[in-house]
Amino acid sequence: MDKELIAGVDEVGRGCLAGPVISASVILDKNKKIEGLKDSKLLSPKKRLFLYKEIKDKAISFGVGSCSAGFIDKVNIREATFSSMSKAIDNLSITPKKILVDGEGLDKVTIPNEGVIGGDNLIDCIKAASIIAKVTRDKLMIDYSSIFPEYDFQNNKGYGTQKHLAALKEYKSTPLHRNSFKPVKENKSSLKWIIENNKTNWLAKKLVGLYLNDNEHKILAMDYFDLKTNIVIDIISLLNKKVVFTEVFSNHSKNVKPNKSCFKDILLSSNKKNFEEVKNEFFPKFDYQIDRIYIKITNGPPEISRMESNYI
Repeated sequence: MDKELIAGVDEVGRGCLAGPVISASVILDKNKKIEGLKDSKLLSPKKRLFLYKEIKDKAISFGVGSCSAGFIDKVNIREATFSSMSKAIDNLSITPKKILVDGEGLDKVTIPNEGVIGGDNLIDCIKAASIIAKVTRDKLMIDYSSIFPEYDFQNNKGYGTQKHLAALKEYKSTPLHRNSFKPVKENKSSLKWIIENNKTNWLAKKLVGLYLNDNEHKILAMDYFDLKTNIVIDIISLLNKKVVFTEVFSNHSKNVKPNKSCFKDILLSSNKKNFEEVKNEFFPKFDYQIDRIYIKITNGPPEISRMESNYI
């Protein structure tokens, strides 16, 4: 093993209006050459993904660190970036002897390190780190786009494009947005605005979508309307090779209260056969379940009660 192991570190998402800032740290193996390494911004998505897989396969070690929009608002983007970099270094399986960082050095990291201006286009291990961070974050924002298609995250990845800014004006901010950034601060959502604009059910589904995403669900569709059965399914997701149909209810839904009898009545009123038809048409090889999720929307953090059906 090389006694002078060097890790490269880079971040992605520092200038975004939404989503986390994500950093990666990579220790390359000198004996396993990787052709075509560049700053991730200079690569096509297809080439980035190809190199991402090769880096993961050939690198001695790599680590990823993330800091959420909420954390960014709490400490500022500069400190959050450094924190995500420190996490990425901590997530390496091997401690490097030296660290090369794109941009500034890391004062709070005890391992010897130095900043390299333009390092993501000069030094291979930093180039590799930029690719790992970029592919990781892009995938996350594409997943979020399944929940918030209005904001075009699949294309802008959280950056302030014209379409993204227009969505902010129309729908206001989401929990993914950085409220300390001016364009978001000017369009910050509030419970009063949500109620006045009849967005409570819309928001309830979005918040439950985030909850499911954070709990390992792959969101496939929101507000899915099936022409054959004439039903609307709030959320369709995949979890451990099982299709999950989720119905969402909030404290603003009519005649709904968060108790077991309420969920039982809703369960009985739903047409199980319709769900089975949708499942059999699109997911014939998967088991399925129907979930009911109740969410209480207030000025504070949402409260979620989850009831899982026995329809398997």
